[in-house]
Amino acid sequence: MFPTIDTLLGFGPPIDTHSAFVMLGLIAAGVIYWWELRRRQVKDPRMPWLVIGALAGGSIMARLGTWVQHLDFSQNLPFTEHMIRGNASILSGLVGAWLGVHIAKKIVGYRERTGDYFAPAVCAALILGRIGCLLTENPGAPTRGGWGIVLTPEQAEYTHSVAGVGLHPSFVYEIAFHIVAFVVMWFWLRRSRLAPGEMLTVYIGAYAVFRFFVEFVRANEVAFLGLTRPQMFLIVTIPLFAARLIWLARRGRLLVPRAALVAPPALKGSV
Repeated sequence: MFPTIDTLLGFGPPIDTHSAFVMLGLIAAGVIYWWELRRRQVKDPRMPWLVIGALAGGSIMARLGTWVQHLDFSQNLPFTEHMIRGNASILSGLVGAWLGVHIAKKIVGYRERTGDYFAPAVCAALILGRIGCLLTENPGAPTRGGWGIVLTPEQAEYTHSVAGVGLHPSFVYEIAFHIVAFVVMWFWLRRSRLAPGEMLTVYIGAYAVFRFFVEFVRANEVAFLGLTRPQMFLIVTIPLFAARLIWLARRGRLLVPRAALVAPPALKGSV
């Protein structure tokens, strides 16, 4: 695989490839978040504090979510070392970002729903972050399909996977999902009758279902009853997303009335 940028491009600094794409994802997310605030004419000075809360909560929980990742506890890093250089989990990072935003809201006294501002930004960050994963991590479980990724012995050793065998490009599946989700949110849901703040709920809920099934072709360790740890986490959280959407729909709060639907003014030159 391509552990550093110079191995990927053939030139450049020896910067960690995955970290570089994560940083690109955060930059893209920041630009899209700013664009959404501007499009919706949100000028509240407290909004940057919500971003800080999301970043802090996401980064902490992403590490905590993988602290005990092996059934053999002797293979896990000490807590402090893991928090500095250990693996990170996107799922627990999303939970942490959600908690971080809500804590920040409590601190600064902000009460409005903000999920619609964050949803496209989070999606863009995940697209670029997963590209980093694709270039540096174990692609997935073996597949007989002709689309499998075949690693050299050196690449297999680096990613702790199998050489000479077609492997599911599981990160490509995720990238495709997030690209489709971004298009749907950007060109439809942002201007739909979906209740304020619920675009993020729909997006993360859909990703949770997709991620549960894509785990079957990932190379993650099976923890219990043939399921990986992410699947065990999702078995609990997916019903919560479904329950929220059903609860809102039954009370007529999932969609706003057409008469009350007022699109924010478009920016000059926007498409």
